[in-house]
Amino acid sequence: MLKQLQEEILKLKEDKNAIILAHNYQTKEIHEIADFSGDSLELCMKASKIKDKHIIVFCGVDFMAETAYILNPDKKILIPDIEAECPMAHMLTLKELKKAKKKHPDAAVVLYVNTLAEAKAEADIICTSANAVQVIESLKEDKILFGPDENLAWHVSQHTDREIIPIPEDGHCYVHKMFAPKHIKSLKKEYPNAEVLIHPECDPEVQMLADKILSTGGMLKRVGESPNTDFIIGTECDMTTRIKMEFPDKNPIPLFKDAICEPMKLHTLPKVKKSLLKEKYTVKVPDKIARKAKKAVERMIEVSK
Repeated sequence: MLKQLQEEILKLKEDKNAIILAHNYQTKEIHEIADFSGDSLELCMKASKIKDKHIIVFCGVDFMAETAYILNPDKKILIPDIEAECPMAHMLTLKELKKAKKKHPDAAVVLYVNTLAEAKAEADIICTSANAVQVIESLKEDKILFGPDENLAWHVSQHTDREIIPIPEDGHCYVHKMFAPKHIKSLKKEYPNAEVLIHPECDPEVQMLADKILSTGGMLKRVGESPNTDFIIGTECDMTTRIKMEFPDKNPIPLFKDAICEPMKLHTLPKVKKSLLKEKYTVKVPDKIARKAKKAVERMIEVSK
């Protein structure tokens, strides 16, 4: 039944001249029908290079589909479940961002890709967890307005001498807030030789116990390069699924098994099929906002090459 459904999706994808992009937090069956899986930076880079497809089906959350539209306004961007919204992306409102810019007119505005398009349009440049420090270091300003994730802001502040001003003060990912030092200490007793790979959206006290602080794409790369077998993975639990698919001889261990991003899991194979069949749900961004946001996104892509 599963295989048949996947085959039907692949046939539809071909008939519709579509491409399916999936974030690393998707389930195994979604990755199996995706043309490309990756972290936010990798998906941005991939979306910026799509030329010969009419439709992009994005198995991720709202801001990701918006970014795909910003980079491909001539294509139809579909998201299988319109309710797949990133709570963090909604934490930085346009009103609060404009207020911060007015208060700090001499600051550059660096926004995490996990923001809505209207906020991106007010940014000087976008960043992801993979390139945040690199993006900051590419700027001439000494003062940086950075949002919406306060833990990523803290991580960046440990690797630069710039003044980092988090906006809002308590922006966060609810999944990465689930992790605590006790989880690492407990698993290290069971797997003493395991490498601890932690996402920079985790709290500072969790980051400080990491062997490596990495984006999900960085985690995948590290697992492939490391001679180690065991890895404690401090991010959304399905990242271990993705790692196991790529490296079946490795042993990725979820730091906390209940760390599930519910919006990401709204996408299912039946919904992907329906999305392709009926070409819904369509994601669009108003032209004026898209044009302004595109400059900030493209500036990030240029810095990341």
